[in-house]
Amino acid sequence: MAQLGTGEYTYELIPDFLKLPAGQSFGLVSRVAADAQDRIYVFQRKDPPVVVFDRQGKYLGAWGSGEVTDPHGLKIVGDTVYTTDRSDSVAKSFTLDGKPLLELGTRGRHSDTGNVTNWLAERAAGPFNHPTEMIAHPNGDLYVTDGYRNARVHRFTRDGRLVKSWGAPGHGEGQFHLPHSIAYDDDGKLYVADRSNKRIQIFTPDGEFLGQWTGMGGPNDITRGKDGNFYIAEQEDNGKPAQVCVRDGQGNVLARMESRHVHGVGVDSRGDIYAGLTQDRSVDKFVRVS
Repeated sequence: MAQLGTGEYTYELIPDFLKLPAGQSFGLVSRVAADAQDRIYVFQRKDPPVVVFDRQGKYLGAWGSGEVTDPHGLKIVGDTVYTTDRSDSVAKSFTLDGKPLLELGTRGRHSDTGNVTNWLAERAAGPFNHPTEMIAHPNGDLYVTDGYRNARVHRFTRDGRLVKSWGAPGHGEGQFHLPHSIAYDDDGKLYVADRSNKRIQIFTPDGEFLGQWTGMGGPNDITRGKDGNFYIAEQEDNGKPAQVCVRDGQGNVLARMESRHVHGVGVDSRGDIYAGLTQDRSVDKFVRVS
C-alpha cells in the first residue's frame, strides 16, 4: 500500500474501496459523508442517488430514487441528511433511511443572477440558482451555499423561512466565485469553500467576514472531522494534481495527499478519509495509520 501524508497524519491509500453488489457500478460521485455510527453515505448522479456502506466497505443499501435530479451537496448532521439538487435549484433534507423531511426552493425555478461567465454571476440574487450545499448549524438554522449560478450564502430557519443572504460576485472579502461547500466549527464559525477563488472564507453565523485560508487548489468540499480538523478536497492547480488536505482549526496544513480528481471528502470517527471521485466514479479510502 502506498503511504501518504506525514508524521501523525500518515495514511494508506486503498483505491476503489467501496464495492457495490455484483453487476452494479457507481455514477459520478459528488459527495461522501459519515454518520455518527460511521456508516458511509455516497451521493451519486444516478438512481438511487444515496448508497450506504459500513466503514469496512460492506454495502448496506440505497435510497432516494426519483427524489434528486442532479445530486451535488450532501452533509450529515445528527440524524439528518442535507442535500442539494443543483440543476433543479432545491435543497432537501432526509432521514438517515431516506424519508424526505424539508424542501427549500421551488423545483426548476431559478433566481435571476444575470449572465453567468465561468461560474461568475453578473449579480447576486435570492435562493436559488444551482445551489451547492446545505448544512444545519448548532444555532438551529440551515445554511445553503448557492454557487454555480449565484454568489451567496442563504440562512433559513429550521422550518424553511429565509432569514438573510450575503455575498456578491467577485474576488474581495465576502464576495464569491462559486461558493461550493460549507462547514462550521465548535464556535459556530462558518467555513465556505469559495472554489474558483481558491480559498476558504470564514464568517460569523450572521455573515460577517472573519478571515480566509488560501494556498490551495479550488476547494470542492470542506468537512470537519470529530477531531476538530478540516478535510478539504482540492482541485488540480497549475500542474499540481488534485489533493486531499487536512488542516487544523487555525488553517495550518497537517497533511496533503495526492488524489484522483476528488469532488467530495468524508471522514469517519477514526479519522479515515473517503474521497468521492467524479471522473473515476468511485470512492478511495485513506486509512490513517499513525
